[in-house]
Amino acid sequence: MPAAVTGVCYAIDGKTLIDHVSCRLDGPGRTVILGPNGAGKSVLLRLCHGLLAPTAGHIRWGGASPVETMHRRGIVFQRPVMLRRSVAANVEHVLKIKGVPRIRRPALVEAALAQSGLGSLGQRQARTLSGGEQQRLAIARAWLLEPAVVLLDEPTANLDPGATRAVEELIINLGATGAKIIMTTHDIAQARRLADEVMFLHHGRLLEHRPAAEFFAGPRDPNAAGFIAGELIT
Repeated sequence: MPAAVTGVCYAIDGKTLIDHVSCRLDGPGRTVILGPNGAGKSVLLRLCHGLLAPTAGHIRWGGASPVETMHRRGIVFQRPVMLRRSVAANVEHVLKIKGVPRIRRPALVEAALAQSGLGSLGQRQARTLSGGEQQRLAIARAWLLEPAVVLLDEPTANLDPGATRAVEELIINLGATGAKIIMTTHDIAQARRLADEVMFLHHGRLLEHRPAAEFFAGPRDPNAAGFIAGELIT
């Protein structure tokens, strides 16, 4: 389900947050939208999923609108929403929505929790989990929907190194199932570890979109070069 983003702008209260972004996202692999805080990364992700409507331009997934194709994508936010129920019940809720027969649900819940490293926490209240555990639960719920594309918004923000590593491993495993991964981050080291291709965003403008190896070997844009060198870019 390729995505075509064409001349997309998004402005609110007279401030332009996304400025004429055009790109194509096609094929499997992990696309990382990289840039400093305030670059517009999260806004672009929400536009791509159909949670926001562009003020100019358009986005098409396989020729259809983001809203029409939303059921084929999963999205995980920086602060995922946990239902007021157990970890296992959070997962089963997704299966119920999907229409999976009740008799099949326990095995699928068990598999999803094992996949996410939460097998021993099924009866815990989801809202008592740590930040990293909640992220893994949110990704497990998305995985059960068997999406063609998974959108991840800063999935390891504010997590310690161990929790970050566990979430990154789950992202890699999710991508191995064939799902296209599109994620945002300001963490350069994380982008180096996970990206197959990089979209560098700054002040709402897409300054680079290249294979990760080429991008990190030598960014063409001076702002991108300064950012990965650790400089404060304005």
